[in-house]
Amino acid sequence: MKVDCSQRPGIRRSIFTFAVSALLFAFCLPAQAQQPGKVARIGILDPSTAYGSAILWEAFRQQLHKLAWVEGQNITIDYRFAEQKDERLRDLAIELVGRKVDLIVVPDTPSTLAATKASIRIPVVMTNSADPVGAGLVASLARPGGNVTGLSSLSPELSTKRLEIVRDAVPKLARVGLLRPTPSGSRPSMQVKEIRAAAAALKLKLEEIDIQIIPKKLNGAFEDAKQKQVDAIIMPADRALFAERKRIVELAGNYRLPAIYFQKEFVDVGGLMSYGADYDDLYRRAATYVDKILKGAKPADLPVEQPRKFEFVINLKAAKQIGITIPQSVLYRADKVIK
Repeated sequence: MKVDCSQRPGIRRSIFTFAVSALLFAFCLPAQAQQPGKVARIGILDPSTAYGSAILWEAFRQQLHKLAWVEGQNITIDYRFAEQKDERLRDLAIELVGRKVDLIVVPDTPSTLAATKASIRIPVVMTNSADPVGAGLVASLARPGGNVTGLSSLSPELSTKRLEIVRDAVPKLARVGLLRPTPSGSRPSMQVKEIRAAAAALKLKLEEIDIQIIPKKLNGAFEDAKQKQVDAIIMPADRALFAERKRIVELAGNYRLPAIYFQKEFVDVGGLMSYGADYDDLYRRAATYVDKILKGAKPADLPVEQPRKFEFVINLKAAKQIGITIPQSVLYRADKVIK
């Protein structure tokens, strides 16, 4: 795994810690089997990359530690990353089941579906599924039933709010580019429908632009956006886009396109604006579900929770780079302004 040392020290330490932990515990140190008492085994099934998800899983691990679950003592963690290839999720899920994990932690709908198809017995904890009821993962938020519980990210509903913020932040906004990951699955398409409806209600022209989540091909989507003369860009919350956040932010700056993102980590690497749930908080709360289940609670009895914390972040350095001025009325609404 390559680590980008240009990131700030805190992130470098988190990624380094994560990388070491992933390598050690994914292959199971022999010494762990000699620990006295039962050692719980947690499986993590992620459609993204280890590098792209490092920050979020670090928050999860830290919260586990606060709850007295320590790797190498009373838990082991098996990481499985699909490297942005959803077709690999099924085999990776089966692999985790074969490892006899006590539960599986998943970040989104595709990975949850893969885990539940691999086993209807092993508990599954979601960190941020967009619409678990609509996707048929749980019977209801209050009474999930089955072997799945965890947290929902409210992604479709938040897409409308992001579009409203872009309208208020970008003067004379008329045409918005929607970067749509391809191939689009159930998760992005649900959000795309929400954005389409919001654009129509706000009387904005929406240009849908396919974006291939391959570093060498990301540039093509921004070329397309520029040719279509969009005034700003928006995108659905998507794990693959999150993994490539640094390159996406660089391209938005190079093409001088105002963009709003779904997680603050985009702004952390130089993006203009973000609005969404606090994903660090969602991952920490996912650890509390793991704690309860390992202590005997049943997933069917644990209600699915929604985000409690939301963040609106603006980066004035990025605004200056692309030559726009964010209205003072919008700045007042931000939770954090980077100057």
